[in-house]
Amino acid sequence: MDTFREILIRLPSSIRQKLEVLPNSVVAEIEEIRLRCGQNVRLQSGSLERIISHIVTADDLVKTLNSLIKYSYYAYEEDLAKGFITIEGGHRVGICGKAVVKSGQTSLIKEISSMNIRFAKEIKGCSDKIASYLVGGDGKPLSTLIVSPPGCGKTTMLRDIAHSLSSRKIKVAICDERSEIAGMYNSQPSFDLGPRTDVLDGAAKAQGIQMLIRAMSPHVIITDEIGKTEDLEAAGQCLSSGVALITSIHGSSQESLKKSEIAPLINGGFFRNIIFLSNSKGPGTVAEVVNG
Repeated sequence: MDTFREILIRLPSSIRQKLEVLPNSVVAEIEEIRLRCGQNVRLQSGSLERIISHIVTADDLVKTLNSLIKYSYYAYEEDLAKGFITIEGGHRVGICGKAVVKSGQTSLIKEISSMNIRFAKEIKGCSDKIASYLVGGDGKPLSTLIVSPPGCGKTTMLRDIAHSLSSRKIKVAICDERSEIAGMYNSQPSFDLGPRTDVLDGAAKAQGIQMLIRAMSPHVIITDEIGKTEDLEAAGQCLSSGVALITSIHGSSQESLKKSEIAPLINGGFFRNIIFLSNSKGPGTVAEVVNG
């Protein structure tokens, strides 16, 4: 089932009927479905927005969430408290509403007011333009940092990097804390990650990286959105173990990285290459490559 149909069957019939008549040329470009209570449905394709004539109701939002999580609030409790969930296929759903705060931490979001359904897509070959930066002259993978603002294709790029390296007889391990890179379902990834890729799904990055180093003897570990103190320590373990790390972080410039949580890694020369992405020519546009 294609990505659009995977999402379409989860939406209320009132919205589904409006979307299922869209031409294939439009469907192929959709990156996000935005549902805001009291507003028309909006489809996002890069910087382009398409308005669908249907006023979203509170009931639409409740029905959509129930369908997306299959009424299993307990299974998604922790993610819901963070304001997003990742569903089958690796698609991320952002949620806004009234935050319930306990002991200074958000424990629940109720009275949902809007949702953003972001499609996880597989674009084979999108990492070809940076392939020369990922592997050294000795054929070994190089630690690399992918940097961009949200919605510029970091996860899609990581997905294709895994496929590309794995196809070159490099052992790849993915630490997929939020189930977005691989989109594991019934023990299999939702995307083609190559023949030599192992996926640890759902584990916190710091713990997962250590588990993969010890258990799977990878040449490279791929994960997304690194940043916590314990993540940095795990990255250091990669270095001492001779395992490359390819990861990502939100940012837009070298200046923004100086203020980020991973500045110590960057200043220490951990990453051989830092690749900046933009959305100027669509998601995954390579804006700049900086040697670490």
